[in-house]
Amino acid sequence: MPVILNHFLGPRKPNPLKQSTYECGIETVGDTWIQFKVQYYIFALIFVVFDVEAVFLFPIAAAYDQLTLFAVFEVVLFVVILAVGLAYAWRKGALEWF
Repeated sequence: MPVILNHFLGPRKPNPLKQSTYECGIETVGDTWIQFKVQYYIFALIFVVFDVEAVFLFPIAAAYDQLTLFAVFEVVLFVVILAVGLAYAWRKGALEWF
């Protein structure tokens, strides 16, 4: 609601400086749309999965002396599932650059 009210009630002062490039200060030359290979996205997705794995494993490592046998089994199962996923991605060639 505030965004809509701001649109209707806010001041309008057109300025060419507001339309200029902000990020790096250099005007783009030519077409700026670049398509990346799907392989880069798959590699990035694998990186994110293992980054999230690290986030999950840090608290477990901090509380290792208080874990029950069932919790240790769950952690091992979690790592095994991720290892199987990594082996599958490796087998399919998702980790190949060229």
